[in-house]
Amino acid sequence: MVPQTLVEQISGIYHGETITELGSVTSGINHKGRATELQVGIQAVAGDAQADPKHHGGLDRVLHHFPREHYGQYRRWDLMSGFKDAPAMGENISTVGLDETQVHIGDIIKIGDVELQVTQPRSPCFKLNLQFGHDDFALAMQQSGRCGWFYRVLKAGTIYEADTVELLERLTDISVAEAMHIYFLPEFNAVQYQRLVNCQGLAQAWVKSLQRRIENGVIEDWQMRLYGTSK
Repeated sequence: MVPQTLVEQISGIYHGETITELGSVTSGINHKGRATELQVGIQAVAGDAQADPKHHGGLDRVLHHFPREHYGQYRRWDLMSGFKDAPAMGENISTVGLDETQVHIGDIIKIGDVELQVTQPRSPCFKLNLQFGHDDFALAMQQSGRCGWFYRVLKAGTIYEADTVELLERLTDISVAEAMHIYFLPEFNAVQYQRLVNCQGLAQAWVKSLQRRIENGVIEDWQMRLYGTSK
């Protein structure tokens, strides 16, 4: 596939390594600040940290990309207790004009001299409820699919705010939006799960989760992830 520009320019890049309390839990979501460059390694971004390495970060989730226009939609849905904008989702990359319908699982993306692969949509958790002051924020993200996506790093380097996002290669026919829809189908669907499992580039955590569902014939309980201990 001939490389093409997906979005003219990044609107912001962010990192931060301060971990503080967010309600009853710890999080680094409120301590990312605007950067002029991101030093991106295979395993992590320099100066970036996660409070919960079991569910955040790792080789399949080195960078989080979130469309900035989604903030406006969440505000219109009255899901934020106050005005919040990038990087309140904890994202590393913010853009306007590129969303989950245009990006596919497995896409090879070039930003500056860094090469990345799209691995999974963001799987929302109850910390977003605490962050935005609404008990059903995580559920709204799960149902709407306005979640952003994660990258693994194929080639380390530096991302600058003036860089463009380019598609180098498309490997699958499943968009991030469709992957989100399949993973969170309200009813068990082994055929669709297997289709997503077979998707080249999908994060291993999602592969294993879907395989467990297929083997056990049931969907795992999402209550704790979506609401913590509040419900």
